[in-house]
Amino acid sequence: MTPLRQKMIDAMLVRGFAVRTQQSYMDAVIHLSRYYHCSPELLSNTQLQDYFLYLVKERQLSPASCRLFFNGIRFLYLNVLGWPEVELKIPLPKRKQRIPELLARDEVARLLMAVENRKHRMMLTTCYGCGLRVSELVALQVRDIDGERALLRVTQGKGGKDRQVLLCKSLLHVLRRYWRIFRPTTWLFYGRDPCSKLSITTAQKVFQATKLRAGIDKIGGIHSLRHAYATHQLAAGMPLHQLKEMLGHSDLHSTMRYLHWVPQYTEGHSVDLIQGLEVDHE
Repeated sequence: MTPLRQKMIDAMLVRGFAVRTQQSYMDAVIHLSRYYHCSPELLSNTQLQDYFLYLVKERQLSPASCRLFFNGIRFLYLNVLGWPEVELKIPLPKRKQRIPELLARDEVARLLMAVENRKHRMMLTTCYGCGLRVSELVALQVRDIDGERALLRVTQGKGGKDRQVLLCKSLLHVLRRYWRIFRPTTWLFYGRDPCSKLSITTAQKVFQATKLRAGIDKIGGIHSLRHAYATHQLAAGMPLHQLKEMLGHSDLHSTMRYLHWVPQYTEGHSVDLIQGLEVDHE
């Protein structure tokens, strides 16, 4: 390992970056180094600008991918090599503003009914019932469920933050039934080996296959269940600040983006989204 790479790793560690963020930032710097066949510390600002033009024009990366590369490379130069901010003002393509296709409540019900595997049905039900990110979903452990207080602990979610999510009565009931049947010991949704957690890829594939089986053709992956949770809770009147905490958002503006789906929003209270859904059938 080169001294520069180690220095960058140390800089990310002391800032508490998540493992996935560390890997993404490091990959961005490695690709830059390989493109020019030299250490990044030897490059000029002009070369950096040319590199990002290459990413957009020749590799045709999406604005989101370009921004990920930019964030990793920017971190290296500003926080590891100590370049001044002014030297890294590189124009990036604007992100396309798309409104995802929202799953209606009856579509969520159809989707959950279409899951043939009981463990997978419980996984998707939990994802929707708690508004989880897929990375948070597959990382759930049995000990994260606090049945007495009806809370679900999400450990080290996005941004390295822990939070607690309310478990509605119906979801807690089916989770208890799930535990009595499958007896998971560590991971709530384990893979083929009970000692290993289910992979993110498997969870995504389960969702896509189930959506197809349910005859739902709306665009979107498993993250659609998180969007549905947020929007359905807002429609029921959950206060914005409470939804912010449930979703683990750092900024209230991130939560407010869901309001475009609920134009007649009136603050009230949260609801049991699982109640009435046929999620515990044999």
